[in-house]
Amino acid sequence: FLSFQYNSSFFRSVLGLMKKENDTKVTEFVLLGLSSSWELQLFLFLIFLLFYVAIVLGNLLIVVIVQADAHLLQSPMYYFLGHLSFIDLCLSCVTVPKMLGDFLQQSKTVGFLGCLAQIYFLHFLGASEMFLLTVMAYDRYVAICNPLHYLTVMNRQLCLQLVFACWCGGFIHSITQVILVIQLPFCGPNELDNFYCDVPQVIKLACMDTYVVEVLMVSNSGLLSLVCFLVLLFSYAVILITLRTRFRQGRSKALSTCASHLTVVSLIFVPCVFIYLRPFCSFSVDKIFSVFYTVITPMLNPLIYTLRNADMKKAMKKLRKKHVATCCPFEG
Repeated sequence: FLSFQYNSSFFRSVLGLMKKENDTKVTEFVLLGLSSSWELQLFLFLIFLLFYVAIVLGNLLIVVIVQADAHLLQSPMYYFLGHLSFIDLCLSCVTVPKMLGDFLQQSKTVGFLGCLAQIYFLHFLGASEMFLLTVMAYDRYVAICNPLHYLTVMNRQLCLQLVFACWCGGFIHSITQVILVIQLPFCGPNELDNFYCDVPQVIKLACMDTYVVEVLMVSNSGLLSLVCFLVLLFSYAVILITLRTRFRQGRSKALSTCASHLTVVSLIFVPCVFIYLRPFCSFSVDKIFSVFYTVITPMLNPLIYTLRNADMKKAMKKLRKKHVATCCPFEG
């Protein structure tokens, strides 16, 4: 009887602990954001609102120009550029609207499912963009190193297949990241030291040893960023070596195009390599690199590709004249 009574007490204690653990399961995360000062948050709200408007208008303009101009749409480079702008437009919508809303309130929270959704779309679009930039480097390599066969090699069917492969690669990468996170138990602290949900910060809140998970994160996100970055650097190194034997006029135009691409590549890959290739530790500058990756780069891409590109400027002028002629048919 004493043994039965002892076992009953033991099971009641275990059930009580299990109930307590279920009661303390994390259902939402608190985002610490970029600042805790109300005045600074209002100032940041205005700054990032201007950034977001520039992102939407700039990338939307490129998408519209590429779709409206038949010559640009038939060019593989501008076909890929249109997809790049579309990805930047979507990528900014994953984090910036939530951040702008949080600037106007003291409590910054995100539900568990909302956090998973943010991780999924962030990595889906981010990885797709990395693969697309690698494809764009291959396109420039063929155009500069094998110009006579460029249109034959980079035909429309191959371009469609490459873009589809980029989206598929992004999906596989992002779903792997979500699987890593969704299997973790969260029962303790729920404060994320960032303005959006991402894998490095979330897995540190798990109620278990996350050594294996962090190694998997590095092998998935960190190595992916590093390998793509090294492939890009190698391809552009080959292009620059090839350009040494080209005529002055063609060389300057190709160098201008490569400089634009390398600028975009650096702005995207350097923050990603810094954030995802070093597990088990975090630095105060992580938020700055996160801002560059999610806000600054999508805003600068349209400026880099339009201000330094004569074809885009010509297409913009043609579209503006067409718009004026449509709106004011009897003018002049």
